[in-house]
Amino acid sequence: MSRIGKLQLTIPTGVTVTLGDNVVTVKGPKGELKRIFPREVKVAIVDNAVSVDVANKEEKKERALWGTIAAHIKNMVTGVTIGFKKELEINGVGFRVAMQGKDLKLEVGFSHPVIYKVPAGATVSVEKNIIKIESFDIELLGKVAAEIRDTKCPEPYKGKGIRYVGEVVRHKAGKAAAKAAA
Repeated sequence: MSRIGKLQLTIPTGVTVTLGDNVVTVKGPKGELKRIFPREVKVAIVDNAVSVDVANKEEKKERALWGTIAAHIKNMVTGVTIGFKKELEINGVGFRVAMQGKDLKLEVGFSHPVIYKVPAGATVSVEKNIIKIESFDIELLGKVAAEIRDTKCPEPYKGKGIRYVGEVVRHKAGKAAAKAAA
C-alpha cells in the first residue's frame, strides 16, 4: 500500500481541479497545468479533495504509479497556488551573469558570452552572483535550472562554475599534492 497515494489532497480555495479522459487539469492564480495519467490509476474528486487509487494494489507497477501520481497532483496544486523557486550561484574570477532583455547572458570563461533563452512559464532574475528562477511548473523549473548549471558545471579543483545555492562541491587535490604524497 502506498502511504503517499492513500492520502487525500484537499483543494485550496481559488484552485479548480478537473478530470477528463485520463487528464487532470489544475487551474490556479499562478497558471494552469495539465497531465495525462496511465489508465491503471483512478483519480477522483470528492468533497473538495482529490484521491488517487489503483485497480490492482498487489501489482508492483501499479503501486509505484499510485504514489507517483499522487505526488504529481500535489506538486501541480502547490505550483499554481504558491509556486516554486531555485537559486544558482556563480563562482569564478571574471565570471558574470546579467539579464539581456528576457534572456540570460552568462560570461563563464568561454571566448564568447553564452545567451540562454528563458522559456515561457519561467522567470529569471539576477542579483550580483545569484540567479533566481521561479515557475509554477516544478518540472520546467528543474529543467531550466539544470540547463543553466550545465553551461559551466563546478569543477572539482577550484570550485569555479555554476552551482545550486547550498550545493557542496567535493574538492580534489591538484598535481602538487599528488607529487608531495609520493
